[in-house]
Amino acid sequence: MNRISNQRLAWAITGSGHYLRECLDIISTLQDVDLFLSKAAAEVLQQYGYKHNVGKVFQDKTASSVPVELFYQGHYHSLIIAPATSNTIAKMVYGISDNLVTNLYAQAGKTRLPSIIFACDTAAELESEAPRDNVVKVFPRKIDLENIAKIKMFEATTVVDDMHGLNAQIQARLQALPQAASHTKV
Repeated sequence: MNRISNQRLAWAITGSGHYLRECLDIISTLQDVDLFLSKAAAEVLQQYGYKHNVGKVFQDKTASSVPVELFYQGHYHSLIIAPATSNTIAKMVYGISDNLVTNLYAQAGKTRLPSIIFACDTAAELESEAPRDNVVKVFPRKIDLENIAKIKMFEATTVVDDMHGLNAQIQARLQALPQAASHTKV
């Protein structure tokens, strides 16, 4: 049996509410997903009152990001980071891997695992969901937009700007895997 057919999808969430509900909706349509939560993501999920329905959940509770060893052991075929805050993007662009999510991205790169990133700050003006059903206007800084342009140039990294693009890239990745039909719920 091909080893990749036994591998799972690693999905990391950072501390952004920007399209968080929609990301969780996509996750709910997928099989064989493990969820990785930054410390801020765990807080934001609770603050927004969102629930997730996945097999395994790893939280950022160790200084050395112990769950990254699963990447070395070949447990995953792809990494999704969605939503990704401007802070996380900046750290990844400059090679800083000091928390669970940035360590996952670094190890995905070092093990040549494809990464798909939905970055929150991709346009000069955005509307973002805030807690308690509020929508706020957000104006990403020049540095945030520059970092998005930089990370788009990284090897094995696909950056998407919206939910349609995220879903399309995930589906394309899953279809490229052997036994692709087993990764999406019917």
